[in-house]
Amino acid sequence: MPDLLLELRSEEIPARMQRKAAGDLRKLVTDALVEAGLTYEGAREYWTPRRLTLDVRGLTARSADQREERKGPRTDAPEKAIEGFLRGAGLSSVSEAQVVSDPKKGDFYVAVISKPGRAAEDIIADVMPRIIRSFPWPVDMRSGAASMPKGLSYAGIDGKGSESLRWVRPLQSIVCVFGPEHDESQVIGFDVDGITASNVTYGHRFHAPEAITVRRFDDYAASLEKAKVMLDADRRKDVILHDARDLAFANGLDLVEDEGLLEEVSGLVEWPHVLIGTFEEEYLQIPAEIIRLTIKTNQKCFVTRPQCSAEGLSNRFILVSNIEAKDGGKEIVHGNGKVVRARLSDAKHFWTRDQGDLPDLPTLEASAEKFGLDLKKPLDQRMAKLDALNVTFHAKLGTQGERVKRIQALAKNLAPIVGADETLADRAAVLAKADLRTEAVGEFPELQGLMGRRYAALQGEDESVAIAIEDHYKPQGPSDRVPEDKAAITVALADKLDTLIGFWAIDEKPTGSKDPYALRRAALGVVRIILERKVRLNLLSLFDLALPLVMSAPKGQAPETDEEQALAQNSYINETFPEVSAQPAIATDLLSFFQDRLKVYLRDMGARHDIIDAVLTPDADDLLLVARRAEALTAFITSEDGKNLLAGTKRATQLLAAEEKKGTVVADGVAEELLKLDAEKALAAAITTATAEASQAVATEDFRSAMEALSKLRGPVDRFFEDVLVNDEHAAIRANRLALLKAIREATATVADFSKIAG
Repeated sequence: MPDLLLELRSEEIPARMQRKAAGDLRKLVTDALVEAGLTYEGAREYWTPRRLTLDVRGLTARSADQREERKGPRTDAPEKAIEGFLRGAGLSSVSEAQVVSDPKKGDFYVAVISKPGRAAEDIIADVMPRIIRSFPWPVDMRSGAASMPKGLSYAGIDGKGSESLRWVRPLQSIVCVFGPEHDESQVIGFDVDGITASNVTYGHRFHAPEAITVRRFDDYAASLEKAKVMLDADRRKDVILHDARDLAFANGLDLVEDEGLLEEVSGLVEWPHVLIGTFEEEYLQIPAEIIRLTIKTNQKCFVTRPQCSAEGLSNRFILVSNIEAKDGGKEIVHGNGKVVRARLSDAKHFWTRDQGDLPDLPTLEASAEKFGLDLKKPLDQRMAKLDALNVTFHAKLGTQGERVKRIQALAKNLAPIVGADETLADRAAVLAKADLRTEAVGEFPELQGLMGRRYAALQGEDESVAIAIEDHYKPQGPSDRVPEDKAAITVALADKLDTLIGFWAIDEKPTGSKDPYALRRAALGVVRIILERKVRLNLLSLFDLALPLVMSAPKGQAPETDEEQALAQNSYINETFPEVSAQPAIATDLLSFFQDRLKVYLRDMGARHDIIDAVLTPDADDLLLVARRAEALTAFITSEDGKNLLAGTKRATQLLAAEEKKGTVVADGVAEELLKLDAEKALAAAITTATAEASQAVATEDFRSAMEALSKLRGPVDRFFEDVLVNDEHAAIRANRLALLKAIREATATVADFSKIAG
């Protein structure tokens, strides 16, 4: 079977976009081919800074012929109906349709539509221009002659203006060849804004810029390798990592590995060449985190440390070049070293300045008294300065100083729940944002929290306080770690909840396409902390506590009159933002947002969506409890008893739903005197026992025992549906049996809504 080779070569694609773009290309192309009736054995994508490549193996040479029978109207239908049927089927007259007789429905027309298969070459040439033109780059640009205004032309290419091709960087060539493994392949020709697909590509920009003619993937990859292009990104990563380790080891050092940087660097080079540079040892006085971040951010280089050292860094760094220089890389190392030294000099200046005394501010002492700070300590000074300078957090939510007071109030209530020391949690909350006023954080925002931890250690704060200052920002994504220290957990929850509640109060919620304040990430962080650290929180109670804090009186003054107090409970007041909606609506909407994030998290952990829906009620604000219910229900539903009980419960629910749809009012209780058959008597007794046991287990949050109690219903429910006719001819007996079905539904509802479970 033939194979397809596709290459889209352009100027340098940003490293962060390459992996996803290659995956998008594979999906778009294979989906389009399958939709057109082709099949394939396998497909793999490749990428370098200058090309996206797709290798599709075992593609069918032609799509299958299709035959469709389209049923039409009766032969005696109105003329207009018949004409519409003929137009839709592509027939010119009724003589081209078949007449089919049905004993019940009579004679009617049937159109037999045959669609011959198409050659794979024609399908590829048809779908590829559309895919290229609509490629989902996060950012793109127009370039080339076709981007000229309409009406102009150059070199035979007409300008298309805004309709011209948009690509992440100017697209330079397209390779598209198709053919069997051992025969001659052919070029599938198509044109995109003057760029015609061919079998010609180019190697490394500097080492091998000559044209390369290719036939199929194997010789394409081999030719690129000779032309100093390593096509496989994972192989480039592996080469960079091992060469960097070996070079560091040869110099008596260990490489400080960084997976994110490795991914980025592998997307910057087509032919990696690893070198080692140096900087002056005096810069090692700077905290290791600043050195590492400076070198990583500005030069995309790795740092090293002395062998057998867990923390300290060396003054050598590893860089990756895209060329093999004739001088062995001396000039490259020298140039990178100059930039690294300049940036480290700046970092040293910021670090030194941050440790010096702060300028005297007229209101510094008043701010310090307000927060109960000791101005002899650097972080306390910076916290006072943060408040004194009225550093704005958000125009509608006040200053960072005001926000710190809200976080303090939340932390005070959260500490007993988490099990943290209230004094330590309060101290950590006060100092959590103090490092925002340091020049190091101003230059490197990624260091916020970490610099605060450094200063806290220097001024002798408790270790838990120092850890909390750094970790209260975590987790910052699905792969980031969750805080472990209890004070850190407390402040992390307080910080994220204040952010979410505040932005909900001012109606700055995320939309489908925009989330400028990273509120989804904050909510997911709360969910992860609650579930992974097993924290029991009633979110609605916290919302009730926090909403009045953001709906406070102007300029931080406490409300004095009854009217001011009432207003403070229902609206946020300041000079720029007069009013927000009532608290209950905000709390309900925010809880729904948390529940959506919980669903995403549990689904990522492997939970079924229907099971999550079955245990999640609109007012469920204890997320850990919801997760435990889902876990227990999953185990139960996958057991034999669970499957059978689910089937019986669904049957009961469907019968009830049908009756309720008719307007039948089903009684709440079961009349024992109307139970005539052994099967219904046994079911009634089993429901009474199971309901009591399940309710007791749920009250103690023992959901596995609750499921075991419900499992005792399996036999009686099965026997009931085998032996009992619900629609008895006597109305009273029928109503009582419907009540028995309702009792089944209510018994299972003590644990979950079984009607929402698929199966």
